[in-house]
Amino acid sequence: MLDAALKAQLQAYFERIAFPVELVASLDDGEKSREMLALLEDIASISPKIALSRDGADPRRPSFAINRVGANVAVGFAGLPMGHEFNSLILAVLQVGGVQPKESPEIIEQIAALEGDYLFETYFSLSCQNCPDVVQALNAMSAINPNIRHVAIDGGLFQDEVQARKIMAVPTVFLNGEVFAQGRMSLEQLLAKIDTGAAARAAEKLKDKAPFDVLVVGGGPAGAAAAIYASRKGIRTGVVAERFGGQVLDTSAIENFISVQHTEGPKLAAALESHVKEYGVDIMNAQKAVELIPAPDAGGLAQVRLASGATLSARTIVLSPGARWRQMNVPGEELYRNKGVAFCPHCDGPLFKGKRVAVIGGGNSGVEAAIDLAGLVAHVTLIEFDGQLRADAVLQDKLRSLPNVRIVVSAQTTEVLGDGEKVTGLTFRDRATGATHRVNLEGVFVQIGLVPNTEWLKGAIKLSPRGEIEIDARGETSAHGVFAAGDATTTPYKQIVIALRGGATAALSAFDCLIRQAPPATSQAA
Repeated sequence: MLDAALKAQLQAYFERIAFPVELVASLDDGEKSREMLALLEDIASISPKIALSRDGADPRRPSFAINRVGANVAVGFAGLPMGHEFNSLILAVLQVGGVQPKESPEIIEQIAALEGDYLFETYFSLSCQNCPDVVQALNAMSAINPNIRHVAIDGGLFQDEVQARKIMAVPTVFLNGEVFAQGRMSLEQLLAKIDTGAAARAAEKLKDKAPFDVLVVGGGPAGAAAAIYASRKGIRTGVVAERFGGQVLDTSAIENFISVQHTEGPKLAAALESHVKEYGVDIMNAQKAVELIPAPDAGGLAQVRLASGATLSARTIVLSPGARWRQMNVPGEELYRNKGVAFCPHCDGPLFKGKRVAVIGGGNSGVEAAIDLAGLVAHVTLIEFDGQLRADAVLQDKLRSLPNVRIVVSAQTTEVLGDGEKVTGLTFRDRATGATHRVNLEGVFVQIGLVPNTEWLKGAIKLSPRGEIEIDARGETSAHGVFAAGDATTTPYKQIVIALRGGATAALSAFDCLIRQAPPATSQAA
């Protein structure tokens, strides 16, 4: 199953294994079990420190456990962890084998100190780019703390469980049999959800931080570029973000990043974070900004208040809060979110195999989603508000060639319908005739663009009628010493390369601002 080049690469990685590892397979006579056995045999053949047993008794078949021999450390996979999850498998083998996860000593200590018994079950799909972060985080926690167990389950393979547990979005995480989390989460976010006292402790540490020369709010491409350009000037730079990578983490294929023919969002996000760390930037992850307080005068300190209760101060600020999926804001949409209403066709599409779905939005994102889903589901209804589709002609031609797709234009979605537990249909109004129509279906994928994450900035700086941060050519906002970049600004065309350019511009403008003002008084920096 694994080619010679990949085996050679894995052999170099597996030389780092410190403790013997046993792969314990629970198989049946199916094709997937044969594929799993071939994969596990290939992996076991690479290193003498990895053994394979077929004596597993797990009722989920095919599945396998990765056990540290002679120790209470284990990680499980139900299904074949290929595609986006292959890296999760290799990391799990390494970590169960004693290779320490690449986390800070403080995070590892916090995980090791968790008391109680934790059984996590994560449902993923092989096409989900959001799932590996969650799977890998919980696997790492299992390798660090023997009180934690984790099994990653392919929802596309174990459809009966998906139906019984009413899972309609991935990743979905269960803890000790109860729903614990849904959607992409970092290790820090998962840990904060488990260790409820972590947020208060983190806030206390943040309160003690000295003022920054440049504080970047947001960890997407614009924020990463700003942090790199600022830190290269030799000034004290910090980044505070809910999740490093921002909206890029939810992007699958990226094929217009100049000089890189193809990459994926999570891979690019990891590269951005690694680059920022190279410069010693103080990264404060899993922190949400809730208020901006501009400096009272040109030489003063601006402040950013966080949801954790901490407040950070800086001589200059670069805002790059990014954007999020725009919602329809119709009855039933929020009620049935993750119960049939979804925003990521790549992640959740496999859960709707053989079912009927709708895609809302006729731009490139909506049409691409409809094309992808048409290969999985029974039928796709694409609903567009405008009188014609807005996607590129080549995408429209592909969409119209598919036999299981219906295109409805000049239509306004008015309600998402359900039975209290899951989506059963939607209604839309024909904008030409005023007539209302119902479509019976099981899933609704919303693809109608983005909305800037700027609600917390109202009253502090000037925003456009669309909620975007108004900036000039230098990236400066209406508040002295506060700059902005990326998808949350009035800069046209929301693209990664444009966000990078904006971040660099904002950082250079912030540095120019710093060298033209007197240093803060000692009392301010104390």
